[in-house]
Amino acid sequence: MDLRAGRFDGQMTDDAAAFSSSIEFDKRLFDADIKCNRAHTTMLIEQEIIPEESGNKILEALDKLENEGIEALDLNPSFEDIHMALEDYVTKQIGKEAGFMHTGKSRNDQVCTDVRLTLKWEIENTIANIKAFIETIVEMAKENTDTLFIAYTHLQHAQPTTFAHHLMAYANELRRDCERFMDTYKRVDMNPLGSAALTTTGFPINRQRTTELLGFSNVMDNSIDGVSSRDFAAETVFDYAMLSTTLGKISDEIVIWSTYEFRMVECSNQYSSTSSIMPQKKNPDIAELARGKSTIAYGELMTILSMIKGIPHSYNRDLQEVSPHVWNAIDNTNDILRIVHGMLATLTVNKDRTEELAGANFATATELADVMVREKNLPFRTAHQIVGRIVSDAISEGINTKDIDDDYVDRVAVEVTGEKLGLGEESVKRALDPLLNVKSRIVKGGCAPEAVMDSIEIMESFLKE
Repeated sequence: MDLRAGRFDGQMTDDAAAFSSSIEFDKRLFDADIKCNRAHTTMLIEQEIIPEESGNKILEALDKLENEGIEALDLNPSFEDIHMALEDYVTKQIGKEAGFMHTGKSRNDQVCTDVRLTLKWEIENTIANIKAFIETIVEMAKENTDTLFIAYTHLQHAQPTTFAHHLMAYANELRRDCERFMDTYKRVDMNPLGSAALTTTGFPINRQRTTELLGFSNVMDNSIDGVSSRDFAAETVFDYAMLSTTLGKISDEIVIWSTYEFRMVECSNQYSSTSSIMPQKKNPDIAELARGKSTIAYGELMTILSMIKGIPHSYNRDLQEVSPHVWNAIDNTNDILRIVHGMLATLTVNKDRTEELAGANFATATELADVMVREKNLPFRTAHQIVGRIVSDAISEGINTKDIDDDYVDRVAVEVTGEKLGLGEESVKRALDPLLNVKSRIVKGGCAPEAVMDSIEIMESFLKE
């Protein structure tokens, strides 16, 4: 039976019904739709808008459906959406009295309510998973505050740091991802139920009561906005796209670091594969797939923005097509989050190699220039020029950092400024030592072990909030 029969004396063709049906991706809304109908029906009973006996029959049928699960619904594409399938179930259970459930309510405000409820649960779940990942990173960082590592700019050797310092960069990026979700949650956590089709209803409904029953923070102030806004969905997907960016960056670095040329880390066998033809290979396939899949949320965001850009107020059927792109972005990003968490947690750091790289390729040159400024009151640009010449000459002469001494520095200083600096052997050696370089960076946010521990304490406070 067509629950909305009356306006038309015929039915859609099968292909038109299938084309317009959202029943497949509406399965996600099953729990929310039961809660929405339960809250609305409870309010209708309390407001004495529908007979209490009929309302209680509806509530009993909804409880029965919740216990039986979504399998109890007839999910035939002839039903446009899960709301109609649910109403059909209740109708089969109690008869025409099921029609009271739709009093003062439209599918327009019902679907918006369901989507917002479901998004709240999804965001809460993702926040918990991000925090769990941050906790893992923090524990890894605590164990690696003295593990020398090389930091890059332009993918070129820059300065020595520690693996803990690099890990805490990930933790802080993930924290901002988490905070974005927390902020977006405020705009998702608004109740559109009671907006009805677009102008509310003539029945004396109590929107504050359904807001309380559903656990929303507040009621949406405008009913047209209530049924037609999807900015909250776009904003949520943007948050997932940004999280994907963070996860893609981590994956990309694991791919690079695990190459023979870098040899800084090794992926666990659980997250690797071998070649079908080259038996010696150990490929970081999972990191590569995570990096590739991290782009999916971008496409979904652009699709959603394109859908909601050019449609008038209030509800239009185009909005139905937003939801599957939201769910795909969420599911894909959650999969990446879970995989990258496991992959990073099982990573093995080649500490001998990272220590070697931290002291190679003149990565400590900046500190030598800083020493000239601190100890000889030299303008930094002059010190920069001297050290740049030192590096250039050393490369030409085929010598490395360990071969540079006070005499070498003075020789170049004379060429550049006409005067010796006289830093002393000890100052030069200390400046060029990668471990001492790291330990000298005690400024807030720096790579010195105590600075990293301060950062860890701040992060642990955030995780406890």
